[in-house]
Amino acid sequence: MAKVLIVAEQRDGKLKKSTFELVGAASAAGNETHVALLGDGVGALAAEIGTYGANKVHVAESASLKLYNGETYANVLTELVKSLSPDVVLASHTPTGRDLMPRIARRLDVGLASDCISLVFEGTNIKVRRPVYSGKATAEVEFLGAGPRLATIRANALGVGKPDASKKAEVAPFAVNAGEPKTKTTDVVQGASARPDVTEAAIVVSGGRALKSAENFKMIEDLADVLGAAVGASRAAVDAGYRPHRDQVGQTGKVVSPALYIACGISGAIQHLAGMRSSKTIVAINMDPEAPIYQIADYGMIGDIFQAVPALTEEFKKVKEH
Repeated sequence: MAKVLIVAEQRDGKLKKSTFELVGAASAAGNETHVALLGDGVGALAAEIGTYGANKVHVAESASLKLYNGETYANVLTELVKSLSPDVVLASHTPTGRDLMPRIARRLDVGLASDCISLVFEGTNIKVRRPVYSGKATAEVEFLGAGPRLATIRANALGVGKPDASKKAEVAPFAVNAGEPKTKTTDVVQGASARPDVTEAAIVVSGGRALKSAENFKMIEDLADVLGAAVGASRAAVDAGYRPHRDQVGQTGKVVSPALYIACGISGAIQHLAGMRSSKTIVAINMDPEAPIYQIADYGMIGDIFQAVPALTEEFKKVKEH
């Protein structure tokens, strides 16, 4: 059994689903599961974390933690890790996790495995798998030496279990020692999209340059709305100005692992495959039967996306109605 510390991620008083994935996985393996919760006025979220199996939630509340700042959060969490002495420290492989965990690893002088798609606990150690060579292969990583093992886990890689209202976690406040950061976060401007982020969505519908215009992405949005999905895009579509960069899926965009990924008019360039290869089920719609996307797709539809996508949308509407 390991002592595991999970860095919770919340925005505007709401916990990220990926946090529950990590808590559930650590708890299900029989570990002593601790969670670090940082923010301003976030103490009430500890109860929800407890329903996923956390044993203890360490809460740091301060006005200096209201907005995420890498230096400040790393200083506070490093102090907690030193006092708690966990065997393993986990965070989600989100933009926050990618920024935060290397800072902590450097302060502790320990190893970090990032963007992991599997996690196995072995006593007080862990083994993880992470994609390499643009997702063409995976490498198994085992930690050596002393000190906590740090890893970031890709969202949707582990799955979220059901909460149990009978489970409760001990809540323990811990002191905030932010130090003297060289930068300060003064404001965060959120995007206008009300759809789920592609990195956390269970279903992602993506469009490529074959859509020919930003206006034609309306049919991708219609399909996504029926499915409750996020809207993604290839790099070519983003470079053409059809979608904002926040929607880009790929090696230079966002990496996703949804239960269902529908690629519409996307040929399957290596850069794009690196960002969605780990999806549980992949559906490809493309006119070209030789498109690389078909090499990894579970289901393929060779045809015109301007006919196929609206037809699929109508069929899904009928299914939902019945």
